[in-house]
Amino acid sequence: MSKPESIQNVDQLDDLLSKPPTYLIEAMSRIEGDLIILGVGGKMGPTLAKMARIASEKAGDSRKIIGVSRFSNEKLQGKLNSWGIETIAADLLDEKVYDNLPDAPNVMVMTGVKFGTSGNQSLTWAMNTYMPALAMKRYRSSKVAAFSTGNVYPLTPICEGGSQETDPLIPVGEYATSVLGRERMYEYFSLKYKLPTSLLRLNYACELRYGVLVDLAHKIWKDQPIDVSMGAFNVIWQADANAMALASFEHADSPPYVLNIAGPETLSVRRCCEALADRMGKKLQIVGEEAPTALLNNGQKGHQQFAYPCVNASQMIDWIADWVKHDGEYHGKPTKFEVRDGKF
Repeated sequence: MSKPESIQNVDQLDDLLSKPPTYLIEAMSRIEGDLIILGVGGKMGPTLAKMARIASEKAGDSRKIIGVSRFSNEKLQGKLNSWGIETIAADLLDEKVYDNLPDAPNVMVMTGVKFGTSGNQSLTWAMNTYMPALAMKRYRSSKVAAFSTGNVYPLTPICEGGSQETDPLIPVGEYATSVLGRERMYEYFSLKYKLPTSLLRLNYACELRYGVLVDLAHKIWKDQPIDVSMGAFNVIWQADANAMALASFEHADSPPYVLNIAGPETLSVRRCCEALADRMGKKLQIVGEEAPTALLNNGQKGHQQFAYPCVNASQMIDWIADWVKHDGEYHGKPTKFEVRDGKF
């Protein structure tokens, strides 16, 4: 994939994030039927939907791509419609809405609550465990691909390369525990209905408007100190994450197929910040010392089954530094990747 030296605007960014790799186009030629995306209105959903649309067209398939969300942002609903995505405005915590959702052989679930867990635990548990149960019962004759998170793993020694799919699940904090509950709901209904399912443990997707590298870049640009206590992290370009997620339908199984979605590098917070500061012409302020453990995913299984990510961390750093310097759009939703006690 040819890559621009810099990204000039949101339209160019969305196009880049929606470009499907060859392996996904080939997969979409084999995946039969419509696709419905529950929770399409989040950070990753819109370009995942557009990528699915483009990959299907390139594969010669005229499947419907349907996105469901509350759509508090009407402009987003209009944008999705302009991309050829059918949209349905609905509250997915309301069990009555499921009676009116269309059938679809392929269901992508992107819903979840992370931030504010410490102040609204009941909503977190409802969205992370009750809502998946509603979705699995409604679509018990479909295939389901559901986003999870690497937070279900414990902090691990940085030198060990990150948690693998077969490692013990030892979540830290209430949010992570609720996500383990979410996974158990998917597992239960997958087994109950022999429902092919894939569970996608993501750490961490990134583009230019949000992500760990974006969080760090904005702090550096504002001359704020960087705490390096969480000394390492994984990051994967959002387009690569979405492509792997869509391709996972081919591997959905009962019990669920589990996949870590993560970049190939174990990245040093200190080294990445030095690179960002250098590119932005800023002086770096570091506080704290690196702990020997961090929340890390090993993404090798996905790289072997699908493809090596097309955008590496160095390229992301270049694009993000330029984007922040030129006051590019920012979602203002920090990842809080640096939290070590699980309290979000």
